[in-house]
Amino acid sequence: MPEDARERVRANFARQQFMKTLGAELVSVTPGSVEIGFPFRSELTQQHGFIHAGGITSVLDSASGYAALSVAPEGTDVLTIEFKVNLLAPAVGDRFLARAHVKRAGRNITVCAADAFAVRGVEEKLIATMLATIMTVNR
Repeated sequence: MPEDARERVRANFARQQFMKTLGAELVSVTPGSVEIGFPFRSELTQQHGFIHAGGITSVLDSASGYAALSVAPEGTDVLTIEFKVNLLAPAVGDRFLARAHVKRAGRNITVCAADAFAVRGVEEKLIATMLATIMTVNR
């Protein structure tokens, strides 16, 4: 992956205020794959004390979008046009990770898959999965 593409993803992520609100960080960027993590915070929980599905879904969506951006042509950007999320287990952990990768990158449409994990110590538990459709747009 060219360093300028990696830097484009990093710079774009740094401008995303909602990820800052969640306390999310870009953990890794490789061609067609992105990992985003964020810590448990009680402000992000729902009524049962689990991280709210909206937080998990947002990080899955962002990871998918950045995976798509990592392979998008120079001079373009990306926007999510559709996603499907399956919530598989309560979001209980010390930290949460979203790992996304490109399934197929086309000229206008990219399809990504992403999984979210709850982390306790070194143990990871799959808690959600997403399939996302991302469109490429000219800047």
